[in-house]
Amino acid sequence: MGTINAITQVTGTGVFVRGDDIDTDRIIPATFLRCVTFDGLGECAFHGERFREDGTSRDHIVDQPQHQGASILVVDENFGCGSSREHAPQALMRFGFKAIVGGSFADIFFGNSTTLGIPCVCMESQDRARLARMVQDTPDAEITVNIDALTITVGTETLPVTLRNSARQALLSGRYDPLNQLIEAKEKVAETASALSYV
Repeated sequence: MGTINAITQVTGTGVFVRGDDIDTDRIIPATFLRCVTFDGLGECAFHGERFREDGTSRDHIVDQPQHQGASILVVDENFGCGSSREHAPQALMRFGFKAIVGGSFADIFFGNSTTLGIPCVCMESQDRARLARMVQDTPDAEITVNIDALTITVGTETLPVTLRNSARQALLSGRYDPLNQLIEAKEKVAETASALSYV
């Protein structure tokens, strides 16, 4: 795997998915959890809300032409609540989202997202409503989520965000994936294992 690059900022266009308490089953329905790998999960993100039972489109906001290619997901409160399925942030990442801006996030979803390198930053409701309007009114506007400065910039406007310091430092240092850290330290791991008396 090698060293992971630090994430200091994420830039892209945005899409606003409205609604509090969007749980992990809405993000990725349970029927898609039988996969052996996470490959292909992107097309299943928000599946129950994007498609009818016969497979026809419900014209969900993420499928609308003006939001194609959006990489900044704007959401409301308590996003990612419900069951602690890692598939949820995996699906969002593979759909193309690189950062999520919300009012608040469920703890396990937040942690699973961070280890994938997806910043989940929090924004006050008034500022978030303004950001949502900008995304809706000007869908091709470039949004920059600055992890270092804890700001979001759209055009000439800059809005403040918050991010838990532990997650912020992990992203800024490129040490957000614990599995990668184990691989980087494999020689020390082997040395410690060989010194154990019960091995």
